[in-house]
Amino acid sequence: MENYDVTIVGAGPAGLTAGIYASRSGLRTLLLERAVPGGKVQITERIENYPGFAAGIDGPALISQIKAQAERFGVDIRRANVTGLQPDGGGFRLKAGGEDIAARTVVIATGTGPRPLGVPGEARLEGRGVSYCAVCDADIFRGRDIAVVGGGDSAIKEALYLARYARSVRVIHRRGELRAARVLQERAFATPNLSFVWQTVVAEVTGSDWVDGVVVRNVASGDLDRLPVEGLVVFAGNRPHSRLVENLVDLDHLGFIITDEDMGTRTPGLFAAGDVRRKSLRDIVTAVADGALAALNAQRHIMRQKHTLAS
Repeated sequence: MENYDVTIVGAGPAGLTAGIYASRSGLRTLLLERAVPGGKVQITERIENYPGFAAGIDGPALISQIKAQAERFGVDIRRANVTGLQPDGGGFRLKAGGEDIAARTVVIATGTGPRPLGVPGEARLEGRGVSYCAVCDADIFRGRDIAVVGGGDSAIKEALYLARYARSVRVIHRRGELRAARVLQERAFATPNLSFVWQTVVAEVTGSDWVDGVVVRNVASGDLDRLPVEGLVVFAGNRPHSRLVENLVDLDHLGFIITDEDMGTRTPGLFAAGDVRRKSLRDIVTAVADGALAALNAQRHIMRQKHTLAS
């Protein structure tokens, strides 16, 4: 069984940054990722609010640089799905890719996934006109009339991206105004083939083999209407990937991990960083800060353990 000082689960900005800080501190560091490093940033076309890039930077390019930096400092990055995690003798034992791994500390940086609407027809038509990733599926919407659900930064960024491919994009939002940053709103309102359906929610997705429309309900009047669209892209919030540690941490009502200001959880030596934890702003800049703090405090935890054993 392999032994590490720090094992990080999830290779998004938080996990990669935790790896950089841990490895630079001289800790033997393993970073496990079930898919490809980068998380949602890997499928983000353009990032304009991360400091240091005056003209912005593509998501994959940013992640490539952070990953290369982590590897330069000696982080062992592996593709493996972690299926088990439990305390073991003052540390932890993980099941990953059919192997057992021992770690003195663990950082959970598993991020979030899309939160489905939970309406009739949505699950049945996923992959057949229902999408949760504009960058992944933009080409299949080329020349089609589509709808996007949401009103935050992510929804408007993706609507703007899709407007380059689709014939028309209708943004369905339950409020009467957007929550997205002002600069994104201005771009959206200036895009000719992008329009808005205000104070409205999706009640049903229709179609047999492919989406052919959505039934919407006005939240003020309760009136139903049908929009004839050939695609629905959902950005109506995120669902945390916290199930792996749900018995070892405290979760809020949405399933986000509750930490202290040092990224610690109620289980000593187990830390959480990035979008998976409860916080008011989920963005790359807060994710990398979380990762740095988690690694720093993992190191402090190990030093305290050594001091206790020596005394």
